[in-house]
Amino acid sequence: MKVLVTGSAGFIGFHLSRRLLAAGHEVAGLDAMVPYYDVRLKQARHARLAALPGFSAHEFDLCEAERLREVLRAEAPEVVVHLAAQAGVRYALEHPESYVHNNLVATSTLAEALRHQPVRHLLMASTSSAYGANETMPFRETDAVATPLNIYAATKLATEHIGHSYAHLWRQPVTMFRFFTVYGPWGRPDMAFFKFTDAILKGRPIDIYNHGRMERDFTYVEDLVQAIEKLIDCVPEQGRPVAEIDSLSPVAPFRVVNIGNAQPVQLLDFIAAIERAAGREAIRNLMPMQKGEVLKTWADSSLLAALTGYRPSTGIEEGIREFVAWYREYYGI
Repeated sequence: MKVLVTGSAGFIGFHLSRRLLAAGHEVAGLDAMVPYYDVRLKQARHARLAALPGFSAHEFDLCEAERLREVLRAEAPEVVVHLAAQAGVRYALEHPESYVHNNLVATSTLAEALRHQPVRHLLMASTSSAYGANETMPFRETDAVATPLNIYAATKLATEHIGHSYAHLWRQPVTMFRFFTVYGPWGRPDMAFFKFTDAILKGRPIDIYNHGRMERDFTYVEDLVQAIEKLIDCVPEQGRPVAEIDSLSPVAPFRVVNIGNAQPVQLLDFIAAIERAAGREAIRNLMPMQKGEVLKTWADSSLLAALTGYRPSTGIEEGIREFVAWYREYYGI
């Protein structure tokens, strides 16, 4: 099948595109190469994909509606996986306009384009940050999500509402997935695991917020993209829930699915795993809680398992070893 992947030069988009190509599918990748972090890393990811048969690359801003329509007509994808977004909680404190443009405007532009050229299934990335101030754990897709704690979460929640509206109005099947702290090779330099590894290997201090008293449901990237691949064929049909836990909308072919490891890990334990893989101890700079952060995330992955028979399971020791090995090779350290 032909799949259009937005954000194909990004961390997750790269891994998903590579997995789909390995399975024999064709992938049309679309990426704006936004310089939020070193564009050379994005270019290196695209170069790896370009070396594989079945990949075509398009580099422009998703908000350019006419160019997007041209690509959709030319590529004629059966499935679209929308991963392009402005990510990061802290960056949103100073640059909220980037989130409005790259999350809200871009997603609405894509949804409107697909209104005129619908696909079998539109899958879009949301975030565990959508659960905001919720305290009941683990987080379930049917929980209320009315308390986002940062602009990033607010814009991703808005994309869920955009997806539901288009699913209801135009019967375009939509699956939203909420990611839980993804990590692994080819990761983003702005993410904590990348910063920690870089600093530890170079003998610099690492900033540890809330003195390390936080927990995250760390999800290895290969587990994540395997889940996405399996969800492609789980096209939501209105009125056909798979179980009582299903988040299927009663008025649209739309559902939300958590993708997480379902095993929260203490931040200090995660750092210790990086220290072991790096063979060096961290210089720890203990800091107060950062604005917009949450204390704990924990995914209930029961719906993902009910839909696909799959649950992410890679432990942090294995996943961190893979990341540190990639980092050493890529940067020659």
